[in-house]
Amino acid sequence: MTGHERSADAGSPAEEGGADAPAGAGAPYPAVVHGTVAPGFEPLRDTFAAVLGAEPGQAAQVAAYLDGRQVADLWGGPGMAGDSLLGVFSSTKGATFLVLALLAQRGTLDLDREVRAYWPEFAAEGKGALTLRELAGHRAGSIGVDEGFTLAELAEDEALAARLAPHRPYWRPGAAFGYHSLTIGALVGEVVRRASGASLRAVYREALAGPYGIDLYLGLPASEEHRFLDVAAPAPAPADAAPPAPDGLGGIAANAHHPESVDLSRLPNLPLIRAGGQGSVAALASARGLARLYAAALSGLDGRPALLSAATLAECAQPFSVGHDLTLGMHRAYGLGFMVGLPHLGAGAFGHDGAGGSAAFADPRSGLAFGYTRRRFPTPAGAGPDAEALARTARACALAGRS
Repeated sequence: MTGHERSADAGSPAEEGGADAPAGAGAPYPAVVHGTVAPGFEPLRDTFAAVLGAEPGQAAQVAAYLDGRQVADLWGGPGMAGDSLLGVFSSTKGATFLVLALLAQRGTLDLDREVRAYWPEFAAEGKGALTLRELAGHRAGSIGVDEGFTLAELAEDEALAARLAPHRPYWRPGAAFGYHSLTIGALVGEVVRRASGASLRAVYREALAGPYGIDLYLGLPASEEHRFLDVAAPAPAPADAAPPAPDGLGGIAANAHHPESVDLSRLPNLPLIRAGGQGSVAALASARGLARLYAAALSGLDGRPALLSAATLAECAQPFSVGHDLTLGMHRAYGLGFMVGLPHLGAGAFGHDGAGGSAAFADPRSGLAFGYTRRRFPTPAGAGPDAEALARTARACALAGRS
């Protein structure tokens, strides 16, 4: 499909499930689903209708590929089109970690070599023994800086890296782990730049986005701005939901201690952030783009071979940092940067979700690559029951087709 497709211009209801699509049991709001599903994936359309019908004004997209073949491309809700671009927050990190995995596969990077071998300045303040694998596993302690970052710095990975290299880490590198929410893209990206001679954004465009036609942008071109949908404000948080201390580990990782700090939900709405294309939270994508990102890695697309070998896919998904996350204050598991060990996915699955509710993953056991976006920022932040329900349904459909 080409152009900026508005849901009102979708194909006929008989072909695309566009009229009177079921809203799901007990859903209080009418839901109209646009798009297509392959035979056997009709339950995913029904689950998506239920997701759209669960709250007023919900707008979202979901897409899936099975063994490199598109099996779902659905969208619905006010203003949403199949090719709308949304801020996907930390689902951005999936593109960053795929670049890392690809360069490791090529031999450009050695995951068990110290970061300082590629980026000597990073060794300051006791960070010299940290390996690239540990860096990707959120073990550096470089979650921010004491003074915080300006918005201009947050927009550019190179500026973030320059601030982070000389800064003392917030825990002894390698001794613990904590989610590097706003900085991991800059840290990995600087290693990529030093080792390859090209920015992370450039490697992503040349190795992934261009060859595989991935509708995910690190740095949104002006020519694509017309497809961007701003993030809808979240519902008010419950009165008993106390935010973390701005100067605690969670607050520093979120840059909450800087005077210019803005609510995370607003970041994609800022042209500065969209244009900068930093590799932690700034990607703009459709669900198609998220699903194709992982389909390219897992199975290949349109006659092109898989980006990653079976051994590299296993490396991405191998749990490495497992236990208590110091910045999030909860149990988490990370492989080669990716989120792993999710209970609704198979062993060997890997991917990433985002604070805005997006989610994307590759599941080698089922052959499934999945992407989901939503416009309204959820309360609480992060992928929630809607994303999990869609992922479970998509995987069940994929496994049923293989039985």
